[in-house]
Amino acid sequence: MTELINSQAIEMSLEERVKEDRVHKSLYSDPEIFEQELDRIFNNTWVWVGHESEVPEVGSYKTATIGRQSVILSRDRKKELHVLVNRCKHRGATVCEGKKGKTRAFTCPYHGWGYALNGELRALPKPEEYEGVIDKKDYPLDKLRHETYNGMVFATFNDQIESLEDFLGGAKKWIDLFMKQGGGYPVKVLGDHRFRFPGNWKIQLENTTDAYHFPIIHKSFISSLDDQTSDIFDFLDGAGYVEDLGNGHSVMVMIPELVNLEDNLDEPIPERFEQLAEALRAEGHEEAEVRKLVRAAHGTGFNLNLYPNVACSMAFFRVLNPVSVGETEIHHVAIGGEGAPEAFNQKRMRLHEHFQGPMGFGTPDDAEAWERVQKGAQSGTDGWILLNRGQANLHTSKDGNVAGAVCSETGMRAAYQQWLRSMTADSKEA
Repeated sequence: MTELINSQAIEMSLEERVKEDRVHKSLYSDPEIFEQELDRIFNNTWVWVGHESEVPEVGSYKTATIGRQSVILSRDRKKELHVLVNRCKHRGATVCEGKKGKTRAFTCPYHGWGYALNGELRALPKPEEYEGVIDKKDYPLDKLRHETYNGMVFATFNDQIESLEDFLGGAKKWIDLFMKQGGGYPVKVLGDHRFRFPGNWKIQLENTTDAYHFPIIHKSFISSLDDQTSDIFDFLDGAGYVEDLGNGHSVMVMIPELVNLEDNLDEPIPERFEQLAEALRAEGHEEAEVRKLVRAAHGTGFNLNLYPNVACSMAFFRVLNPVSVGETEIHHVAIGGEGAPEAFNQKRMRLHEHFQGPMGFGTPDDAEAWERVQKGAQSGTDGWILLNRGQANLHTSKDGNVAGAVCSETGMRAAYQQWLRSMTADSKEA
């Protein structure tokens, strides 16, 4: 029976596998589709590679992945950013294996070719053997086009692509709101952790704007909260919504009163936040700043999905890297404020650990659910994944976008329609 199902899927075109209200489960399990995704999506669109705060000084670097391709985000001696392909131009070995750090140069461990922070080839062992053979200026590390928005760094292998600001479109407003979590200080990456789950990358992509699962999967998290906080997370029947922001991006607003963290700062500080407020007062901060920091410390009331690989999820960045058709690596990136009070950043870290951390209440439950979806994709005769929740109850947002209730699958439909446009772009142009 399994062979019959697979044969049927192979005969289907990509358009036949992505409907407005459903997608075929082969999108999770077909190796050929996965290989096409690496080329047509990850190698041809804007992909998030880091935050400027991760490379703050001359010589700072971090490595990242675009699809399967390793890249280096570096800051050179002129303090300019570069995104370099992590591949020596001699025999192709990676020139940087560290996740992050500081260095004066990148040196290939195989034959010692040395590259400057901007990718220029600077050093050759036994240079006399290359006289009249090569010119060093002709062999820099490959450099990718990159652009930044509000501290977020994106890169692309496609030099002909639209500008990053055009690609982000309606998501820019929400990125700006998300960055208010610095509490008046520039947002700074405090640390990150990584894990892999045995499932397709799109399963995690769907999760970020899926409120429907929250009270079911995250019962243990909700039970760990005080009564007032757990009431806040009872949002399925509230005034929240999911909005299609274009180009596959979407936002899920769960707690509307926490969209703009600088609104209503004159309201009384909730009792559950009073300990942080007292710690900030003890450090000598004025009451207006205390209120701003307390509000920012606990995160936004929304999740923002930036297609195809990064989410701004309430209080952290979540980055996905596709490893294989059935395996995905996740980076959870904790954020705080550059120069912000110690008590503020400590609170941010404790909140991150409580839900997103490897021993937290949220991440293990999510990861098990994603694994079960992948496992289920190998079973049964029904080949479809439903995306139709809330489809008959849509409205137009204040910004003129399609939106649905907070538990609708509006964000998933937006992502899969962009997926289809990306995957079929060549055939349509032809």
